[in-house]
Amino acid sequence: MAEKFKVLVLNQISQQGLKRLPSELYSVGKDLADPDAVLVRSADMHEMSIPDSVCAIGRAGAGTNNIPVAAMSQRGVPVFNAPGANANAVKELVLAGMLMAARNLPGALRFVDGLDPATPDMDKHVEDSKKNFAGFELAGHTLGVIGLGKIGCLVADAAIRLGMNVIGYDPEITVDAAWSLPSQVRRASSVGELLKASHFVTLHVPLVAATRGLIGPANIEQMRHGSVLLNFSRDGVADEAAVLDALNSERMRYYVCDFPGPAINANPRAIALPHLGASTREAEENCALMVADQLRDYLENGNVRNSVNFPDTAAPRESAYRLGIANANVPNMLGQISTALAASNLNIHNMLNRSRGEMAYTIVDVDSAVPDSVLGMLRGIDGILSVRYMPAPQ
Repeated sequence: MAEKFKVLVLNQISQQGLKRLPSELYSVGKDLADPDAVLVRSADMHEMSIPDSVCAIGRAGAGTNNIPVAAMSQRGVPVFNAPGANANAVKELVLAGMLMAARNLPGALRFVDGLDPATPDMDKHVEDSKKNFAGFELAGHTLGVIGLGKIGCLVADAAIRLGMNVIGYDPEITVDAAWSLPSQVRRASSVGELLKASHFVTLHVPLVAATRGLIGPANIEQMRHGSVLLNFSRDGVADEAAVLDALNSERMRYYVCDFPGPAINANPRAIALPHLGASTREAEENCALMVADQLRDYLENGNVRNSVNFPDTAAPRESAYRLGIANANVPNMLGQISTALAASNLNIHNMLNRSRGEMAYTIVDVDSAVPDSVLGMLRGIDGILSVRYMPAPQ
């Protein structure tokens, strides 16, 4: 019997997801030596000594800021995530955030919480004070959506159903997202154009160099007076100092975010939640199911789906003997791989190669077993980052 794959779990992962890794093929636990893969949610892996045995990492969520992706790329290790699996949970929280801001619910709740039930004229006090929390309805107002991925499209659709006008901005929108986007969404040509037109602005972009401080001093003055900014993306996408200035000047009515902090918490116009975006039973289960399936397909078949650093590369097996080869995206790599296999009298039945930036990945099905000497030869080629041999179980 073949040795089981060992999967190290760093956080509490939904049991529904872990069940996708059958016990006859996988050992799954929190204390495993020399794991083949790691499953993680929020644990910070940057300071962790990741064993050389690890050949894949799965993040049961969308963001991968807690994983040293660049270092894993250099080792030829794919990092998988679960884009869209928590989209409905985030969408619902964005809607809740808009309603909290539009109807002044945080202040109203604080007022009610401070009432003394023993006060004889409490009813009159409530009636006299409710005017302080009068708000407005969402219908007829404009929502600007920055980032039109799965979450952004769901938010846009829900807002339209609530009677809102929606404008969207995403210079890198995918074909799939474009098909999912409601036709009523007006496309903005820049962040500035969107900010000028919107009563509410919601952010749904990853935190990368290009999006850090995306909403900041250079453009926050373009927002409409009394607008609301919602950030359920990542903390650094909105410049905190610029946001606080806008709140203090009352240019911004509310800032609704999922990232508490000393300065944000101290501002009465900020509504901070304790990172609840994906904190639903359904979202956690969906993320775990999705990433477990992806991890298993890679470990057993070398297929790559939803990796943040590898190109999507998947093919049905056409042979019992499969190789998965990660390499730098430089000329003549396929030629060198083919030559090494041919020199060892190994016939290539099928080969699929994909590239993504500086990374390339190749799946090779051959007609006979691959000796260790050939694996060593392939690993010795300059530019090869990792080689995995995946013979089908006998």
